[in-house]
Amino acid sequence: MAIGSGPAEHQLATSVLVIGTGGAGLRASIELAEQGVEVLAVGKRPRADAHTSLAAGGINAALATMDPEDSWQQHAADTLKESYLLANPVTVQIVAEGARRGIDDLERYGMPFARETDGRISQRFFGAHTYRRTAFAGDYTGLEIQRTLINRALQLKVPVLDTVYISHILVQDNTVFGAYGFDLNDGTRYVIHADAVVLAAGGHTRIWRRTSSRRDENTGDSFRLAVEAGGRIRDPELVQFHPSGLIEPENAAGTLVSEAARGEGGQLRNNLGERFMARYDPERMELSTRDRVALAAYTEIKEGRGTPKGGVWLDVSHLPRETIMRRLPRVYQTLLELQMLDITQQPIEIAPTAHYSMGGVWVRPDDHGTGVDGLYAIGEAASGLHGANRLGGNSLIELLVFGRIVGEEAAKYSKERQSQVRSADVLGEARAEVDGLLASDGPENVRALQRVLRDTMTTHAGVVRDEEGLLKGLSELAELEERMGRVGVHPDIAGFQDLAHAFDLKSSALAARATLDAALVRRETRGCHNRSDYPELDESLRVNLVWSGPGQVEQEEIPAIPAELASLMREVSSTGKLVE
Repeated sequence: MAIGSGPAEHQLATSVLVIGTGGAGLRASIELAEQGVEVLAVGKRPRADAHTSLAAGGINAALATMDPEDSWQQHAADTLKESYLLANPVTVQIVAEGARRGIDDLERYGMPFARETDGRISQRFFGAHTYRRTAFAGDYTGLEIQRTLINRALQLKVPVLDTVYISHILVQDNTVFGAYGFDLNDGTRYVIHADAVVLAAGGHTRIWRRTSSRRDENTGDSFRLAVEAGGRIRDPELVQFHPSGLIEPENAAGTLVSEAARGEGGQLRNNLGERFMARYDPERMELSTRDRVALAAYTEIKEGRGTPKGGVWLDVSHLPRETIMRRLPRVYQTLLELQMLDITQQPIEIAPTAHYSMGGVWVRPDDHGTGVDGLYAIGEAASGLHGANRLGGNSLIELLVFGRIVGEEAAKYSKERQSQVRSADVLGEARAEVDGLLASDGPENVRALQRVLRDTMTTHAGVVRDEEGLLKGLSELAELEERMGRVGVHPDIAGFQDLAHAFDLKSSALAARATLDAALVRRETRGCHNRSDYPELDESLRVNLVWSGPGQVEQEEIPAIPAELASLMREVSSTGKLVE
């Protein structure tokens, strides 16, 4: 399509539309196809390159292949304990109980799990798990899961559009009737009519300066799409900061150094050469939990004991070269490629990096419905499982369990629809939003404004927050939103990425406001959420915070933990275990 000519618009219809082609979106699509329901999956980046493919460590299920005493009840209890009691017990039980079936599904699809010599699936320890329950495939578990799901979707002939950006979910009378979007390459518009929509478009960690997400993913798309459709956001302030993200090069800032590096005996040192974890968790040292290690590194940097570039040192050079090459091949290769650094000889300069959105779109715990009829959310887009600290390995099993459940629910919903009410006005608004951005020729650069937003969130809502900083963040955000009204959007022969970035910026601004608003209300320190002005845990704030618009934060009660699970909750030693 020539730039400037009227936009071509394709009309498609399907029973269920899935937005996002990572593990969650593909698993839901597979379930729908297996149930004989028409499904269409769309993604804004190639399916083989989805965020799921970056997950290294493993996937949790109480299979009891290594430790016969393990049970789904113990898995649930460990998850609730580590969540600082903010996880929804119903959600947790569904995931822990359904985990074995999730692994069975992957096996059925051909997943190459690591196995013992007798054929059992191998399982290893991850931090804060009572037993060995993390199944894996080397340190490429997420990549293998993504490949396995892609192959299964291919067998089932699931149609996937890889370069379509969904800009708006179409809703009339609180009922979904489809979505609107455009092709990233040629700008072709898409009107997709659907009975149900499954939102699997990730979290919002890209709104910080250092993040383990790639450039154009996890920009808060799920948050904006859900809220504009009539949904709400739960616990957006609960963001897991991974302790070890690279500082440079700039275009890869935040890239993860796997926690296996610490699990294998890597040491954290400040610029004075001190193993500083002795100050924060002398018993567990580098094997402490993510939230504590990230806070410790942040504190060392903040108090002036950081490296010249604002980080700390992670050193594995004292380990045998053979150990590094066998157990940490991905870390070794990554550092060679990005920095020409040989980790067998030199320490790695790292800093905390935004890693995982533990909050997300408000969903019902049983079917992940959003309260908007026909709209569901799964994966990192949804909330309920992780509370204020996520157990390593739980995010991958969540995709499998709720991908299947939401596939079943969306299929049932579609089959029972008597009619579909559409609205030309709603469609017109979605079309006008894209037209308006394409016509904007203001002086502000979208990429520059994204950087401003990320600087604001890093400075005022990073690892440690306080009232003064959060209010300053809201003030800076208001200025940014005013500047967003003057952006210039310039698609060119290379494609319509500039238009996508403008929508990403809208999403990021909404996600940032939700995060700042909720962080202000949570006047306590709990798990990943550190308030320097409220350093203690406040029992009255053992609630979920639900955001429905600027300044609108409500407290939501959390169901009681069943007695059989409460009795199994305990402090778990990390001796001999990989951290999360």
